[in-house]
Amino acid sequence: MVKEYNILISSVGGQGGITLARVIANAAMSMGLNLRVGETLGMAQRGGAVQSHIRLGDGVHSSLIPSGGADVLLSLEPSEAVRVAGYLGPGTRVIMNTVPTHPIPVMLGQATYPSLKEITGALEAIGCEAHAMDATRIAWEADAPRSMNVTVLGAYMALGEGVLTEDAVKEALKRSLPARYLEQNLRAYERGFEALPR
Repeated sequence: MVKEYNILISSVGGQGGITLARVIANAAMSMGLNLRVGETLGMAQRGGAVQSHIRLGDGVHSSLIPSGGADVLLSLEPSEAVRVAGYLGPGTRVIMNTVPTHPIPVMLGQATYPSLKEITGALEAIGCEAHAMDATRIAWEADAPRSMNVTVLGAYMALGEGVLTEDAVKEALKRSLPARYLEQNLRAYERGFEALPR
């Protein structure tokens, strides 16, 4: 029985953050878990920030994770992990894709993008357990370049949180994604599971 368990997904538009949230939510529903999902969308179609809040458990009644309440952060873009720092706390487990998507001010030379060391340092200062991985490269190597989000899902399952079962997650992938892309997504999932930095 789960009382409260909170997963936060941070991404930018086009990375599949909302699809990832749908897969996790479908897995949770198939297991009969009480579920609340909330999303905050920036200019998602133009690479804006996207956050998905997935709250599981009998003690959950609202859709947004409270301050410092995330058990896990799945960040598909490194700087987005820092953007959602208010939801993180000591013990939050973070899986972060290391490949940046530079915003327009950075591309125009009007702002600087933080280094991976600075981002990881900020997460560790909060007390997070941070796992950085090049999920984009792993997805490409799995011949599934559009499945970076599913690679991160595989790494999440390798954490062994014990809230979602692997069978439920794989079945949710089948139900949530187009059948013609299922094989490559399952490949990306397995590669992500194997690649979790330990």
